[in-house]
Amino acid sequence: MSSSTHSVVIVGYGGMGSYHAKLILDNTRLKVTGTFDVLASRREASQNDGYPAYESYEAVLGDPAVDVILIATPNDVHKELVISALKHGKHVICEKPVTMYVKDFEEMMAVAEETGRVLMVHQNRRWDEDFRIIKEMYDKKTIGDLFQIESRVHGANGIPGDWRHLEAYGGGMLLDWGVHLLDQFVFMIDSKITSVTSRLSFILGDEVDDGFDAVLEFENGVTAIVEVGTTNFITLPRWYVKGTEGTAVIEDWSLTGRSVVQNHEVGKIEPKPIKAGVGLTKTMAPPSEEATLTEALPKAFEHESSFYDNFAAVVEGTAEPIVKNSEVLRVLNLIENVFKSARTREVIKDFDTYEPKK
Repeated sequence: MSSSTHSVVIVGYGGMGSYHAKLILDNTRLKVTGTFDVLASRREASQNDGYPAYESYEAVLGDPAVDVILIATPNDVHKELVISALKHGKHVICEKPVTMYVKDFEEMMAVAEETGRVLMVHQNRRWDEDFRIIKEMYDKKTIGDLFQIESRVHGANGIPGDWRHLEAYGGGMLLDWGVHLLDQFVFMIDSKITSVTSRLSFILGDEVDDGFDAVLEFENGVTAIVEVGTTNFITLPRWYVKGTEGTAVIEDWSLTGRSVVQNHEVGKIEPKPIKAGVGLTKTMAPPSEEATLTEALPKAFEHESSFYDNFAAVVEGTAEPIVKNSEVLRVLNLIENVFKSARTREVIKDFDTYEPKK
């Protein structure tokens, strides 16, 4: 199929739906031609933004001019909407998490295969610059082999919105932010996860988690520490990574950070004891100024295209998806086992659906 413009209808014109519309405005290969939302107020907002609003989902499905349906609704209805769209011959972009359960996504993948339509999940934070810097450090070994990678997002505003407080709708922070952070690790580290240990936080009294932490052990020796919090009035760094030649930190999305690496031009310099509390220590003394070098963070790894351009190219048969459904399935399976570890208070092993990258 040759390169062309693809007509997109956004289903769910809330925060994410309208955000997609603004981003697609800059994309010459995808064009928003309408929206649908069950709420009349959002249909009115769509029209005010210049997008015709369909009166029903059936009307969207029955319009032969619609090439792509973008699903940006609460999580619990993704499966039904996606499968209907695929069966009506539409290509589909679905917001994350694509579903709450592995078995549901397997059904969606099977329908995409049967119909020959493209289904891609909007795991957009693979394009975050902070993550792409860490991926560059991992791939290029700028501070040696990374062996511990800590990824955190912290806030102090509790769980946002309305439906995200409810289990039936797929609420909670593991399915909201966790799916992003875990997806970044699955995309970056080409190795099997050998174990996961996790805890969920219910400090705010909701029926869903207001935060979580998880430790992933990979077969290649990397340990990943992942944490999401909504009760953190003082935040820890977005990234803290340890390599065999140094340490790096990215404080936040402003990309404030640095690397501190060994200076191989000087010989080993014994640390001098420092007073620590009521005692002395050499072990925890800072290295001398000559022993280390402080460096700027490396330039970020670059994807070959944006999410939307990649989706269009996949529809046209000229590219492979950057967000592969096998990877999305692996993340969903990992999330199910994060929940299981928290529930059973056990280390979970032998669960990963890892396949080596080609």
